[in-house]
Amino acid sequence: MSSVTSDSGLRSHRGLRAHPIRPDTIAFVPPRFGREVIGGAEAVLADVARGLAERGHNVEILTTCAKDHFTWANEYPSGAFNEEKPGSRRLVIRRFETERDTPGTARDRIGDRILAGERVSIQDQQLWMNDSLRCSGLWDHVFDNGHHYRALVFAPYMFWTTFAVSRIHPERSIIMPCLHDEPPAYLELFRSMIEGVHGLWFLTEPERRLAERLYSLPARQTIVGASVEVPDGYDPDGFRSEHGIEGPYVYFGGRREWGKGWDDLLLGFARYHRGRRGRRGKPALTLVTSGVGSVVAPPGTERHTVDVGLLSERRRDDAMAGAVAYLQPSAMESFSRTVLEALLAGTPVIANRASDVVAWHLANSAAGLTYDGEAELVQCLDFVTDEPEAARALAGGGRDYVLQRYRLRHVLDRMEASLDAWLPGQRPQLRLVDPPADDAVDPSVGRSNDGIRT
Repeated sequence: MSSVTSDSGLRSHRGLRAHPIRPDTIAFVPPRFGREVIGGAEAVLADVARGLAERGHNVEILTTCAKDHFTWANEYPSGAFNEEKPGSRRLVIRRFETERDTPGTARDRIGDRILAGERVSIQDQQLWMNDSLRCSGLWDHVFDNGHHYRALVFAPYMFWTTFAVSRIHPERSIIMPCLHDEPPAYLELFRSMIEGVHGLWFLTEPERRLAERLYSLPARQTIVGASVEVPDGYDPDGFRSEHGIEGPYVYFGGRREWGKGWDDLLLGFARYHRGRRGRRGKPALTLVTSGVGSVVAPPGTERHTVDVGLLSERRRDDAMAGAVAYLQPSAMESFSRTVLEALLAGTPVIANRASDVVAWHLANSAAGLTYDGEAELVQCLDFVTDEPEAARALAGGGRDYVLQRYRLRHVLDRMEASLDAWLPGQRPQLRLVDPPADDAVDPSVGRSNDGIRT
């Protein structure tokens, strides 16, 4: 049996039915939720859920007991909980256990074909989806109680929790797809889901343009964006002292895995270091990284690669403020909040040009550099090494770009406007404050006609 941990600040209730659904409740449905969870979509939903609760809305999180998106092991306890924070409105979290009672071999085999761009039958697409995480308790809860919710908001598009559960009550379901240009987005499996949902919330204009190219979108759609917390201040010297970091460094924070461009970043960083050998002038950069996933530095870069593990949000901000540049190697981003956090800290960004969204942010803010391939990455690293003052000046307009577009109140205003237009409910008495963005810190098996295995 998996070990079970608990989020601090949660108060348990005996059983899910012991905690009734409050009137006009808005439910957010991410595949994972918790302080230890690293994921862009999960962070976005956490922020807006807490923000809407602060504005007086009744809000719930419907999610699994999983923490790790590779194992999907049940590490959090199941049940209904109150997330309470002094001075904050209550947020209800309902957790349901995952099932992994299939071997996963079909998902691996079919997934390889999907990633290779092969044509895959709808039957194999359904098998691929069902041969991984499933959560029948969540499905049953929404089937039995979904009509009590004002709205059900799902993200991201590619998980069973969205694919299966958003179809139960499509007339009150909103999907925040967090879409990027990748082979699964082209599957027939997701076309009917996206085209049949009540409404869509996009994070950026490039994401919406991609969706318009792939699907026949419903009339109810809007760009709501996502919020970026504004720190009270930064302490880069404290971060350096705490982790023993000397000299100039570049920083990457997040999921250290192949799908996020991590392996390519390590190879490019190693090439940069080989090119700096024997050169006089500025010292070579150190790569400082935090987050989840293993860090295996390429030969020759071991002394120049520092893994600081998981950081608090405050310390992560300090790390960004102290870096000569923030690195974003991922080609698959639907918003890239870490890029905006770096710009907010006055740090220029070096990003993979293959990400339309990140390239769009940097073009609009004029606060960073993009690269296409390893050689251009090395050129960018050489530039911030040899011209640190010019690099820092490059980020000059980044902070204003973020502040003018991505404050939490802006996002909540857009969400409330679309909810009032699409799924009218009783509007709460709004608080005349900007909700704090830092709240994010803290059976039987059958098959439906849609190929959803529960």
